[in-house]
Amino acid sequence: MRDLDITTLRLFVRVCETRNIARAGEQSNIVGSAISKRLAQLEETVGVRLLTRRRHGVEPTVAGQTLLEHARDMLASAERIDRDMAAYASGIRGNVRILASASALAESLAEDIAVFLQDPQHRDIKIELEERVTRDLIRGIRDGVASLGICWDAADFDELQTRPYRSDRLAIVAHPSHPIAAHRTISFADTLDYEHVNMPPASAVLLMLQQAASRAGKVLRHRVTVSNLDSAFRVVRANLAISVSPREIAEPYANANGLRIIDLTDDWAQRRFALVTRDEASLSGAARLLLAHLEQAAKTPLSTPAS
Repeated sequence: MRDLDITTLRLFVRVCETRNIARAGEQSNIVGSAISKRLAQLEETVGVRLLTRRRHGVEPTVAGQTLLEHARDMLASAERIDRDMAAYASGIRGNVRILASASALAESLAEDIAVFLQDPQHRDIKIELEERVTRDLIRGIRDGVASLGICWDAADFDELQTRPYRSDRLAIVAHPSHPIAAHRTISFADTLDYEHVNMPPASAVLLMLQQAASRAGKVLRHRVTVSNLDSAFRVVRANLAISVSPREIAEPYANANGLRIIDLTDDWAQRRFALVTRDEASLSGAARLLLAHLEQAAKTPLSTPAS
């Protein structure tokens, strides 16, 4: 087989996504006849029909769907090459993109990255950090959007590769006048008679809490849905509801505002995070250095925040 042309593969992906050669041409600033010629040459190169012509457009054949998956992988790799080479050209000898869950970002990840960047040997490495819900994070790593992901290890990683990172413990945060505030520990099932403040529907924590409530034969009652833990703590402070939160994040706010933290006795309350990659062997040198640093940092206990 002759070498596949990146430009043609890019056009092929665009045609598959739009299901229309003319529309793909408009988006790519190229006439439809030129795209048709390239696609015909691509089919000749691979030796199979890739597209089926319909009355109002085209759709990929079974072989075309397979090539589409490979083409997306190849284009993602090409984009990483362009990005890394551009980084070298601008004097930065490494560009690492990270996708992280809100819990990982709210705890120690930023500090661990800061320590990494403070090392003089890493002064030419640039790190991009983006928050995503776990489901989208895993999809992003699988699709090559980022080199590294950090999220709760209870997720379905399928064929992705993981290493252990830090851990935390979920607890209940409550107003001091709330009925459960006098408890030191409590099971999650015993909190389900009260209203909770919830995270967005796509969050891994909410899905886990709903499953735990179902196992207890109860329903997770929510009064307020918020997008971040700071907002959740404000709801608790107003005594509108209780919140499930990592103790490590809640303690500074609780200490400053007189809230109570009650440890959950459930086994799943002890959470562990994972460092997620698609293929460690294909990581850039900068990404491998950061991965090793984060794995090592996880073995170092976090300092307790001052009250």
